[in-house]
Amino acid sequence: MKEVPTEPMPVVLGIDDLRPLPRATRIARTSREGIHLLEEHRDSFIDELWLDHDLGGDDTIMPVVTLMEEAAFSGRPFQIGAVFVHSANPIGAETVVRSLTRWNYHVQRATA
Repeated sequence: MKEVPTEPMPVVLGIDDLRPLPRATRIARTSREGIHLLEEHRDSFIDELWLDHDLGGDDTIMPVVTLMEEAAFSGRPFQIGAVFVHSANPIGAETVVRSLTRWNYHVQRATA
């Protein structure tokens, strides 16, 4: 019997403290978990990355954004098809979009 080649499942990562993100294949709930999640996928392609700005308490997405900026600065940006920023914090979301766009990540505001 001949095997039919299958398309690999898209890698959709989410970093959000509350939302279920049904399209996500993996979800991190804190910035620390988000950093670990990205590091696990350091050498592979991420189809979509969903980011929330406010992650509960004093935690925000900014440590993850810093990791992504530093990777781009060092010449090894994360390979991500699209970054979607979904946040009820418009100023925080705009900061993330502006920061990552500056480093040539494909970023857009979205609703989760």
